[in-house]
Amino acid sequence: MGLHVLVTGGAGFVGANVVSALLDAGFDVRILDNFSTGQRDYLPKDVMIIRGDILNKSDVETAVSNIDAIVHLAAQTGVIGSIEDPYHDCQLNIVGTLNLLEACRIHNIKKFVYASSNAPLGKQSPPATEDKAPLPISPYGASKLAGEGYCLAYHGSWGVNTVVLRFANLYGPFSIHKNSVVAQFLKDIVERGEITIDGDGEQTRDFIYVKDLCDVIIKALTSDIGGEIFQIATGKETSIQELAQMIQHTISSPISIKQGPGRQGDIRKNYSAISKVKRELNWEPQVSLEEGLRATYSWFTKWQQSH
Repeated sequence: MGLHVLVTGGAGFVGANVVSALLDAGFDVRILDNFSTGQRDYLPKDVMIIRGDILNKSDVETAVSNIDAIVHLAAQTGVIGSIEDPYHDCQLNIVGTLNLLEACRIHNIKKFVYASSNAPLGKQSPPATEDKAPLPISPYGASKLAGEGYCLAYHGSWGVNTVVLRFANLYGPFSIHKNSVVAQFLKDIVERGEITIDGDGEQTRDFIYVKDLCDVIIKALTSDIGGEIFQIATGKETSIQELAQMIQHTISSPISIKQGPGRQGDIRKNYSAISKVKRELNWEPQVSLEEGLRATYSWFTKWQQSH
């Protein structure tokens, strides 16, 4: 492709998958990561890594030198983390994003892909769509909404081609350090042969395999579109109870399923409509939930055996 791309948070779950996909597609890739959660083992040995922080302007300045585009994944990524420390959530997700957008403005970097989620929409009846008014119910949702707003503002004011991708519930390889529901279930199965469902399990999510996400990030990077928000999902609603049963079927061995307390700030029902991204970026997911769960479980077991 010839593009020099900086991936912030490139050593994390999504980042490691995105870095691999970008390299396979012929991009020149650089990573900025502070390794607070990311893992060096996730990355190819020869990829360029800058160990630094998006809150440090000097680190950002070093990272963006001779860069054509940024995929911004580094963030405080959880509802629970934002409730426990909303100030840190604000600093990382708002100020960190602003530092990178300022670097785009100053260095004339014209493409900026921003990782968001449905959390900014918050208190909405599904499906999530790009035209609904955001009503966040957690500090995490509020901070990601602010990041979206700055992306739109930098497009409107300085012509940075910002693309906001609102990820649905992601799962896949390189997520063993994550506490998202699929990752947590698979870790618990590998370690203890049991899983715990938060609350009654009737809460629903839209689960998307990370390879499909990588495909749409590449489409966003290579398009001329800017100043837009896209829901990135499958458009299919799956309850946590259904997910647990599907995982049990996938691994073909008995699992003990327990009930735990519900989580504060958790959204009850959540799935997305994806007509806009189909129309404007010519993208739709290719990997079924069953296929993705099999591939993810296979990666988890191999990782556990080798570490």
